[in-house]
Amino acid sequence: MTQARPGGAAWAPLWERDAELAAATQAVDALCADAMSVGGLLVFSGEAGIGKTALLAEVRRIAEARGATVWYARGGEAVTSVPFNVVRQLLQPALIAFTPEEEREYLGDWYDIAGPALGIVAPGGRQADPQGVCDGLVEVVFRLAQLKWPLVLLIDDAHWADQETLHWLAAFARRLAELSVLVVIAHRPSDAEGDSARHLASVAASARSFTTLHALTPDAAAGLTRATLGEHADAPFCREVWAVTGGNPYETVELLAKVQDSDLEPVESSADALRALNRTAKGRGLIARLEDLGTDATRFAWAAAILGTAISLDMAARLAVMPRAAAERCAEQLCTARILLRGADGLEFVHPQIESTVYRSIPSATRTAMHGVAAAVLTQEGRSAADASRHLLEVHPEDDPDMVEQLRRAAAEHLAVGAPDAARRCLERALKEPPLPDIHARVLYELGCATLLTSPSTTIRHLREALSMRGLDRELRVDAVCRLSQALVHNDQLGEGLRAIAEEAARLEPGPALLRLQAVHYMWEGIHAGEEDSPARSRRLADLAGPLTGRDNSERALLILRAFDAMTRGENAELVVELCDRALVNGRLAPGLGWTDTEWSFELRLMLGGSYAFSDRLDRAESLFTEAVRVYETAGWSGGHLALAHAFLGYVYRRRGRLIDAEHSLRESLRLADRVGKGLPMHWEAASMLIDTLLARGHIGEAGAIADRYGFAPPSASTIYVPDAMSVRGRLLLALGRTEEGLNELEATAKALTARGQYNTVLAPWAYDLARALAHDNPKRAADLVADARMQAERFGTDTAIGEAVRCEAALATGSRSIALYRQAATYLEASPCAYEHAVARVEYGIAANAVPELERGLTLARTCGADGLAERALAHLPLVRG
Repeated sequence: MTQARPGGAAWAPLWERDAELAAATQAVDALCADAMSVGGLLVFSGEAGIGKTALLAEVRRIAEARGATVWYARGGEAVTSVPFNVVRQLLQPALIAFTPEEEREYLGDWYDIAGPALGIVAPGGRQADPQGVCDGLVEVVFRLAQLKWPLVLLIDDAHWADQETLHWLAAFARRLAELSVLVVIAHRPSDAEGDSARHLASVAASARSFTTLHALTPDAAAGLTRATLGEHADAPFCREVWAVTGGNPYETVELLAKVQDSDLEPVESSADALRALNRTAKGRGLIARLEDLGTDATRFAWAAAILGTAISLDMAARLAVMPRAAAERCAEQLCTARILLRGADGLEFVHPQIESTVYRSIPSATRTAMHGVAAAVLTQEGRSAADASRHLLEVHPEDDPDMVEQLRRAAAEHLAVGAPDAARRCLERALKEPPLPDIHARVLYELGCATLLTSPSTTIRHLREALSMRGLDRELRVDAVCRLSQALVHNDQLGEGLRAIAEEAARLEPGPALLRLQAVHYMWEGIHAGEEDSPARSRRLADLAGPLTGRDNSERALLILRAFDAMTRGENAELVVELCDRALVNGRLAPGLGWTDTEWSFELRLMLGGSYAFSDRLDRAESLFTEAVRVYETAGWSGGHLALAHAFLGYVYRRRGRLIDAEHSLRESLRLADRVGKGLPMHWEAASMLIDTLLARGHIGEAGAIADRYGFAPPSASTIYVPDAMSVRGRLLLALGRTEEGLNELEATAKALTARGQYNTVLAPWAYDLARALAHDNPKRAADLVADARMQAERFGTDTAIGEAVRCEAALATGSRSIALYRQAATYLEASPCAYEHAVARVEYGIAANAVPELERGLTLARTCGADGLAERALAHLPLVRG
């Protein structure tokens, strides 16, 4: 049994905590052993008053005694809506000690991303990516931990931490194995629900130790009673202490303190009085005890409960409407009564239970009014609208236009630091005010934008309502329609998205606004694989884009869409490149069409880069996608945008023959996509590219494993993928020896793509795989397929397209014709930028011609590309050719 420390009752919660203290001591000792030691995560859970806070205090004492740096933060029931509140408590004291130059040095590239969330950098005007901010916070703590080793992070009442902190904590916990830092968390499971419970479960899954604290046993309660009141406390009295408190350490301490304050003797005859004493420690008994202290003390306690944690005496005085001297007297009274205590950062409640009880005891109208005063005080002190917003959320609607504007400003500030949920709460509250009729639609529009990335269905509802009202000017209305269509498409409602655009377009006269809607309409149609009458759509798009010069972004968008459509249809590659070039300004993306610009969906930029990539302009495609990765990483966008940027850059590497680089980038893409969600179109996009790359490397088993992991199987998705997913799937099935399934998949691909008029044989090389598979049993069909593919390849006109067509012809031919065709294919592919395809052609030419130099050249190329399977094939044939 852990013995009481000097001060007796103050350390009562540590009774019967030997195992927990031993685990904490061991973890701290391991952390402090050397800078390379592993820290880890300890989690203590239990009901209110079970001793979690006292246990964390003892861990702090142990760590500081061993020379560790300890940072502490605590969640609060009144401040759960304040984004990044707990992580700011943890890190701000350390960061504030730095000079601005040191802050920039230590935070590096994450300064502008994580700095606003930490409150050390003014937020910019652009909406921050929440995942990027979370990643930035993880990196900041990593850097600080290396600087401050050995570092211990203590988080109390994590069940009341804000969602943004819990998101960071879950991400940080998964990477603790990489760093020497010890994290110790205490929380109350019964008070966590929804996303909080999910995040805490994720944190607990990473813990090296998870302990649920239990109530004191009767023996421990007796030992504690005697340690506090004296050894003369008799057994019946001690037993009654345990029975009255249920062994809850906090309640036991409070009860024994009240016994000490009274004249009650700790003997059996006094036991009946314990229940009455215990009631004054909680609920109505606590409130009655507070009221006995007087009106001023009660009002000051109310003000403290409104403010929550780190309570400023001056702020509480202003909120309680009393002079500072009177506030000081009240604070002293409340500390003596064990309701408040003085902490390092101001006043705080002795226990969260007391804080909750006091807050809930405030009459409803008074509580609302005090929140309003608190918001006003913060605003008068020059604090931001975001700082005041947690109080504004609690104020009753009163038809106040100023309140609406404050909440809108707060929402914008929350978005700028990467807290869209906090922004949503502010805008939803603004709607209840309600806004004046002329700005009501704008608030709905802003709310729709705030939820676009997190809840498409919510965005749809708000934007539709906004569009049904007056108040949006033409530019904003068109933007709302474009965002509505995007939300509908992401919500698998393509038809409704297209109808929304068409209905709005019908209201507009010719001009940039109409062109923008037309461009968005064509974009959604262009990436939808199930579209009907695709050839007719292509003709309409060609007619619309033909005379455009790219004088504004609407025209540039239509030029990109026309280029992508021409590329997928296999029209002349020179036309495709010329259209792409016209969409650029001095060879770069135009202002407003940059990777982080939000007016246009970023799929448009992917289409531009993809059009260059499949038209043998891999240099321009690589430049675009390298820029995308750099821009997204610099801006802190580490969600779906960065995932797809890595995917497309990886596939450019694949086309260049840099297969190892391609695999690395594509696996990173899938890692990022996995953090966004499951079963998303981006998973299929990246998985298709990775499978194609692994097949090129000769790693067939790994390709099959990726297909299984990401459900790369029928039914076919409704989105057009680059490269064509059905073609990749057919090739994979053939490689795995599932020939009949592979043939069926390729036949279905042929039917679907032909119906849509998509004949690009590089984007969708199904004809070559199907022809090779049919060559033995149906040579005529195989020859017809290759002849048609050759015609389409020559129409497209790139060296890659023609070289691949000729190579397949060579595989179906025999004798000297086969050798001549292989030589021709190798010549074409040598001129193309696709090194892997050139390597294959050289190896096959060497095998067909029994030419050692060609085989050796192909082997060198294969090794350079990282094409292990092709290199093994070349090595296997070299002895035969030499012999």
